[in-house]
Amino acid sequence: MRELPHVLGIVLAGGEGKRLYPLTADRAKPAVPFGGAYRLIDFVLSNLVNARYLRICVLTQYKSHSLDRHISQNWRLSGLAGEYITPVPAQQRGPRWYTGSADAIYQSLNLIYDEDPDYIVVFGADHVYRMDPEQMVQFHIESGAGATVAGIRVPRAEASAFGCIDSDDSGRIRQFIEKPVDPPGTPDDPEQTFVSMGNYIFTTKVLIDAIRADADDDDSDHDMGGDIIPRLVADGMAAVYDFNNEVPGATERDHGYWRDVGTLDAFYDAHGSGVGAPSVQPVQQALADSR
Repeated sequence: MRELPHVLGIVLAGGEGKRLYPLTADRAKPAVPFGGAYRLIDFVLSNLVNARYLRICVLTQYKSHSLDRHISQNWRLSGLAGEYITPVPAQQRGPRWYTGSADAIYQSLNLIYDEDPDYIVVFGADHVYRMDPEQMVQFHIESGAGATVAGIRVPRAEASAFGCIDSDDSGRIRQFIEKPVDPPGTPDDPEQTFVSMGNYIFTTKVLIDAIRADADDDDSDHDMGGDIIPRLVADGMAAVYDFNNEVPGATERDHGYWRDVGTLDAFYDAHGSGVGAPSVQPVQQALADSR
């Protein structure tokens, strides 16, 4: 059996979700119910647990009580085996809350030092999708990149609303462009564009060095997608991973399915598409598969 690399999962779950109000009036965005019995965060946790990444820190901040309760009641792993999914409240290492997603990791660097992983998976907590993170980690290792960005293909004509990735034939990112007027095509199809999904893999030292440098930059917004990734792209250290991968158990209906449900309209449409809980079944299936 192939030995798994030592991977720490960090889930960014501090989002306020103003565009989902009133659903977020009393809860964080990742705690918003979806498909009846589930919460938005269940999708990312399901993906990580099914990949056997069983050391996961969930960084919270905004109105996190219901999110903390949901994780503690529904995502209990074996502490005796060193497995955990633990909510981590805002550390406030200084007189301030988190100023951005990169600052959340900076203030939580002690968690990385304690775990001492080979690689760090940094995923968002508020998207609906099925993915095999192990395939992305293996791609990251084989590419030799310091950081890997998950990219989803969208028609080039529709890509101007997103953060777009310009990559070469090997997958190395040449530019990370926010909402470009003229989006770049993919190396194999000029009519498609890689759009960032907000999911990243880092070699541990690369992430630590970038996070610490960003913390010292007074001009930074301390955002993972807006500051950390462009910094690593400029250094030639970032690659793009094609989300259109083969996930065990995926059906034709949910293969390559990914939705950002950050607005009420998008949230409603994702429910109407019928690719939610009945197909993915995040909590129960993930915990069953992890045993």
